[in-house]
Amino acid sequence: MVKITDVEKKSPAAKKRIKPGDVLISINGNEINDVLDYRFYLADEKITLLVERNGRTKRKKIKKGEYDDVGLVFETPLMDKKHSCKNKCIFCFIDQNPEGMRESIYFKDDDSRLSFIHGNYVTLTNMTDADVERIIKMRMSPINISVHTTDPELRVAMMKNKRSGEVLRYLRDFAEAGLTMAGQIVLCRGVNDGEHLRKTLSDLSELYPSMSSVAVVPAGLTKHREGLYPLADFTEEEAGAVIDMIDGVGEKNLLRFGTRVVFAADELYLKAGRELPPEDYYEDYPQLDNGVGMLRLFAEEESTAIDELAELSLKESEKKTVTLVTGAAAEGTISDMADRLSQLFPNTKIRVKKIINRYFGETVTVSGLLTGRDILEQLSGEDVGDEVFIPHNCLRYPEEDFLCGMTRQELEESLGVPVRISSPDVYENIRCILGIGD
Repeated sequence: MVKITDVEKKSPAAKKRIKPGDVLISINGNEINDVLDYRFYLADEKITLLVERNGRTKRKKIKKGEYDDVGLVFETPLMDKKHSCKNKCIFCFIDQNPEGMRESIYFKDDDSRLSFIHGNYVTLTNMTDADVERIIKMRMSPINISVHTTDPELRVAMMKNKRSGEVLRYLRDFAEAGLTMAGQIVLCRGVNDGEHLRKTLSDLSELYPSMSSVAVVPAGLTKHREGLYPLADFTEEEAGAVIDMIDGVGEKNLLRFGTRVVFAADELYLKAGRELPPEDYYEDYPQLDNGVGMLRLFAEEESTAIDELAELSLKESEKKTVTLVTGAAAEGTISDMADRLSQLFPNTKIRVKKIINRYFGETVTVSGLLTGRDILEQLSGEDVGDEVFIPHNCLRYPEEDFLCGMTRQELEESLGVPVRISSPDVYENIRCILGIGD
């Protein structure tokens, strides 16, 4: 049973006089404990809600569209507390965070329900056989799973959880039930790479089509690793060898299944000093959230957007100078865009500023982990022009604050120029940079 915190106006639930403070006990006789129960049993055209108010229960019958909501609002999206992580992974990024950030950053979740709601990756160690049976019964997929290795003993050693090896059998259970999975391998140098990686890629490929795609991502290492397992970055040569191994398995899969299944994250190409693969390599970009093909997709979208703008015979761009802030990983891609725009729209002077991540350490190169503190320090004293554009993914919304606690407004006040948030829509972002309206 879960407490109802609000009821949407004019919704089916409101018309049945269900009120905030009521407790939802069951739907069609099925007990409701969390969002999975709620969504599954709500998917019917005729439902009967058992609701409790002041110790008395009432049945509320509702007719609706099969997948329509009824307008109930609960305290949390899960309708329950988050399940915290029980692992102590040797590569855990949260363990490498500096002190002094907001409390929520240090919470480690490992909740299968968040995999369905937000696409989070889970390790399966928090699941029981009953949980797996419920997921299969409800046909809940895709399930995003942090696998890391298919060697049970090595997985236990990497995750410091005695269950982490035995729960690998759930992969086969999901596959046999026909559910869709996406896999993630956080690769640690000298631990689960080499022949361990080859076997893991092979094992997961055998689960296709249920295991629809697998991303291999190098472990993110910050400078805050005191007392943690000694891990080191891949060298350029080692990163190249990892890519070759992944591509070798991918080519075999392409012949067998018509898809590569396994993909290397962009970061591995950057570490290896290699050009990114062409667009068709990434198929339909199944692992974007793991940084697989993100830079290639941005480059393609940027090229298309600039071509479209060039063909529109638009008015001249605004006469101004702007600074585009970027992390080291995307510097080349952003610089290419800036060069093309400068040639086509010479009124707008565009400079690209790569920010070195001193907050987490220089090995952290993604834009999503840039902090206001580093941006301010490295822009101070420079002529930033009329506007500064920062990556949208380095801010929390709606607060518009960075991981270090600084807000966008504070950064803007310190720099003395407007600080714009780059749009995730490349076309709209370019228009904003150039000052070109609709």
